[in-house]
Amino acid sequence: MTTVSFTPSTRCPDPLVEVLDERFLKLRLFSATVEQIVTGLRWGEGPVWFGDGRYLLVSDIPANRIVRWDEASGAVSDFRNPSNNANGNFRDRQGRLITCEHLTRRVTRTEYDGSITVLADRFEGKRLNSPNDIVCAGDGSIWFTDPPFGIAGHWEGEPAEAELPQAVYRIAPDGKLQQVIADLAGPNGLAFSPDESVLYVVESRAAPHRKIWAYDHAADGKLSNKRLAVDAAGAGALDGFRVDVAGNLWCGWGSDGRLDADPAALDGVRVFAPDGTAIGHIHLPERCANVCFGGRHRNRLFMAAVHSVYSLHVNTQGA
Repeated sequence: MTTVSFTPSTRCPDPLVEVLDERFLKLRLFSATVEQIVTGLRWGEGPVWFGDGRYLLVSDIPANRIVRWDEASGAVSDFRNPSNNANGNFRDRQGRLITCEHLTRRVTRTEYDGSITVLADRFEGKRLNSPNDIVCAGDGSIWFTDPPFGIAGHWEGEPAEAELPQAVYRIAPDGKLQQVIADLAGPNGLAFSPDESVLYVVESRAAPHRKIWAYDHAADGKLSNKRLAVDAAGAGALDGFRVDVAGNLWCGWGSDGRLDADPAALDGVRVFAPDGTAIGHIHLPERCANVCFGGRHRNRLFMAAVHSVYSLHVNTQGA
């Protein structure tokens, strides 16, 4: 496993926390610096915080495991190994872990006794591609994206033919699986606005730039009024993201592979205001895939990067 050497800044404010718009100033804590809390991963993804246990779970997809980091001791251990090449994680309204698994092409729930319940693995009799990222709404519905990344080779799953279009799905509170979006190339990260009136979805294979689309979300789960929320122009690549209580989007960020891109300038977390303006950037020595908020006050941003997990206390809270 590759480990990444990282030395926290001795300067305040941390020069790694870049202000792009004055609106970001109120979100930055003057004396908080970026910390590395885990390293030695192959591809970190799907961070989820368990406040009742004071620990963080992070998927290490190619290593086929979910890693646990304990806040009190700093200890790192395997939570689940093998993990079926688990990717996105979230907690449902009852606090149970829900997980996207690439290898088994399914969405599962971990019950209180540790047993596994399959929530979705087929739609209209056909196998899902490789569920990627996942969120839970206030009504108990579960939403997940299903691109083909996990069936593209042996790195994040096993090679297979796609049986369904790339799509976004909703598992209704009664367990019924619904395909709600099927016109995005590489649907990836997704999150709700603080009042859940808007669903945001990353289109990670959009051309010429990756995008975040916004949809009005009705009480019955129906989506409407698709519109562009963020255009990752300038060689940036979006992945997973979370929303804070003010509606700002904190996005895993990196280079999209263009030859003229400078990964050192792009790797990290890009923060967008609700109007789509980039207002801040947290520079990391690695590309960041996904983030979540945690800690006692939900004001600690956890950033899952390629080989490491980083954290930064901020002056806001996760929605």
